[in-house]
Amino acid sequence: MKKQKISVVIPCYKSEKMIETVVGQILETIVTREEFDYEIILVNDGSPDQTWPVIRKLAESNPHIMAINFAQNFGQHSALMAAYRNVTGDIVLGLDDDGEHDPQEMFQLIDKLQEGYDYVCADYNTNQSKFRSVGTWVNNLMATTMIGKPKGVNFSSYYAMRRFVIDEIVRYQRPYPYVGGLLLRATKNIGSVPLKRQKRLAGSSGYSLKKMMRLWVNGFTAFSVKPLRIATAMGMICAVIGFICAAVLIIKRLFFVDYVSGYASTIVCIVFFSGMIMVLLGIIGEYIGRIYISINNAPQYVIREMAGMENDERQD
Repeated sequence: MKKQKISVVIPCYKSEKMIETVVGQILETIVTREEFDYEIILVNDGSPDQTWPVIRKLAESNPHIMAINFAQNFGQHSALMAAYRNVTGDIVLGLDDDGEHDPQEMFQLIDKLQEGYDYVCADYNTNQSKFRSVGTWVNNLMATTMIGKPKGVNFSSYYAMRRFVIDEIVRYQRPYPYVGGLLLRATKNIGSVPLKRQKRLAGSSGYSLKKMMRLWVNGFTAFSVKPLRIATAMGMICAVIGFICAAVLIIKRLFFVDYVSGYASTIVCIVFFSGMIMVLLGIIGEYIGRIYISINNAPQYVIREMAGMENDERQD
């Protein structure tokens, strides 16, 4: 009987002290299920530390491991796209490089996938820091309202998905990839497994508030026109409010002789509506800017070098 192959993909950033432990745990877990073969694809996303020499050494010492080195930092989702374009497995398993995702639980996701789902992710809602909880909540709210994620399922970076979903995702060639949006283009047959997040092995998360904001903006501008529709609705509401206020002022002026108009209310209205206009122009400008960058063929990523599993047919 032919073995199913698991392709493990891990974006790496500032993980020189952690990635060897994570890979070791993966190898220890995979050998417990003889019906599966495996490969591991590690992508160094422009780390300023020694992550690349570490993962290159891992790739050179194990024929099942491939290491990819970016020329600069392109972001987690670009790193995932580079890994996806090199997978050969039937099932793709994604996890982080920091040890918070326990590799020993990978088969809980894979076994759930075998129940008929196309994508299964870990549900960590119950044991996150306040900052991460808020970030997860905003990300899932955005994914639900803007790009149609099914309610009751929360995305996480520990997941398993079928190969046909990956084949659809990698068709996207433009800059600003957002894997969640690309996933929902392919399938909404999504499941989850409640798991416990482990303590980070070293360092701190590379996802700052700025990076989270950038990810959220990328998600709704790249895969939804709802912000533009919201902007249109807000503009119409403001126009109606302005018309009503103008009508009230005219009536008071005509029928109340002693009415004295106030400058304070005028300034408040100017500030409010000017702010609304600037916000709406900013949303439109974000879309136009991304169109401009896409027309200029900005790359998703640039690979400096690769190590391990030498196969020219799989290189991007």
